[in-house]
Amino acid sequence: MLSSFTLISLVGVMLGVLVLVVVMAVYAGLEREVKDRLLGFTPHILLQERSVPFRDYDGMPDPPRNWRDDAEMARGLPGVAGATPFIADNVIVDFHTWQRPVQFRAIDGQDEAQVAGIDAMLDHANHPGSSADLGIDDAAVVSSHLAEQLNLRVGDVVRLYSTRNFEEVMAAYRATEEPPVREAHADAWLAARATLEEGWITTGDGSHAIPNEAYNAFHSHIDSILAETIRQPERELLEDVLDRLAESENDAEKEISRFSSEQRRDLESAIAKLESTDPAEMDDDILRGLRRFVLPREVEVIGVYQASQLAITPDLFLPIPLSQALAGLDDGVQGIALRLEDPYTAESVRAVIAREIDPDAWGLVTWGEQYQAFFALISQQRVMMYFALSFIVLVSAFSMMAVMFTVTIQKRQEIGVMKALGAAPGQIVRVFLYQGMLLGVLGAILGVGLGRLVIHFRGPVQSMMRAIGFDPFSMQFTGFETLPAHNSPGEQAVIALMAFVLCSLAALVPAFFAARSDAAKSLRNL
Repeated sequence: MLSSFTLISLVGVMLGVLVLVVVMAVYAGLEREVKDRLLGFTPHILLQERSVPFRDYDGMPDPPRNWRDDAEMARGLPGVAGATPFIADNVIVDFHTWQRPVQFRAIDGQDEAQVAGIDAMLDHANHPGSSADLGIDDAAVVSSHLAEQLNLRVGDVVRLYSTRNFEEVMAAYRATEEPPVREAHADAWLAARATLEEGWITTGDGSHAIPNEAYNAFHSHIDSILAETIRQPERELLEDVLDRLAESENDAEKEISRFSSEQRRDLESAIAKLESTDPAEMDDDILRGLRRFVLPREVEVIGVYQASQLAITPDLFLPIPLSQALAGLDDGVQGIALRLEDPYTAESVRAVIAREIDPDAWGLVTWGEQYQAFFALISQQRVMMYFALSFIVLVSAFSMMAVMFTVTIQKRQEIGVMKALGAAPGQIVRVFLYQGMLLGVLGAILGVGLGRLVIHFRGPVQSMMRAIGFDPFSMQFTGFETLPAHNSPGEQAVIALMAFVLCSLAALVPAFFAARSDAAKSLRNL
């Protein structure tokens, strides 16, 4: 029969194993669920443009235009289930008196897998009527965090201001702070005027001409001004000057550019307009024109998804046409999102795709690389938690060692009788070692069994904890109504084996001292 002290040690081992099993299962479940969520909308492989986009005079990037051909090629590769445009950017949300800068991600409403991934995250309990059917309308699915901050509900209409527009607004405001071109860039402007005025020659047929050397020098001076930050009306006038200059006819043999009298008058008239611009009038026109930049897009909230603090997810999911407009891409994209038949084969599929595409045009990023830091953090947390909670089992083993020392003292007379009857030291050791092994086996089995039972009924357990006001795993933090968990038989077998080994080693030390006790001294108290 086991003594009360031994039963206490057994309970200690059982609780240590139980806690370790439950915590490791919860961490495994959280990791799996977060991965499933991310893979619902994240590209399994992302094709990103390598080249730096060309920027025109307005500072706006020139997006790639050949992405459809590469997307069509990628769809035909083995293991690829779909290829959709990828757009991710930021906007400012305006709702009543609240404004927030947020991140958005484009969703292809025609891609059933993407729509299903968003639909699986919808919070129907707190936001009934939520839908992921984005289609092509101005609609949005928002995160629960944003909905809570702005008190959003399904059916509300919010305004989205593109930050690309604000870049243009700030550029326009900076231009209004500058003097007119003829003053701000006086050296280049006067040099251009002097080059043109001194370059005019009259040909034998009565037409006007400029030597190609003067023509190119004048063009170079105007280009240098266009490269600076200037007012848009003056930019248009400078471009008009270059257009008038381009109307000339080049005579390669004589190395001159010919102008008719009318063409010369038009060119000089365009230059004269730049000489007579009124900065105040131009600034008024610029400020009135800003309205076309900052006009918001009104978007209806059609769904709210349950966000999690464990993973960074977008605040908004928007349809592709709206995303293109807000990102200033017109019909372009930022990349091509590939969905695979099996996301966990991303590395092997990537190697196949790398042989088919132009490596100078596109770069490849797998979902594992994209979230490498996040998954490394989860893995590190699991290791640290495993290490910390293992000390619970170790403490239980030390408690068992103390109990076994107590038993050896209580049983010293029985040990003396056994040794007097000829029991070998090994036989004495085995008596106590078997007892420790038995406690290790029972503690490990009961701990794993009760741990799996707690995991199975974690929903009711969590509800009872919430009923008394204690909720260490709130839905706002984890993003899940019921804490996810995943039983790993292999991992739980390792935990049970660790408990068994520690208990056996804990019993071995007092058994060794019991075997070395003196039989005569032990029998003296009989």
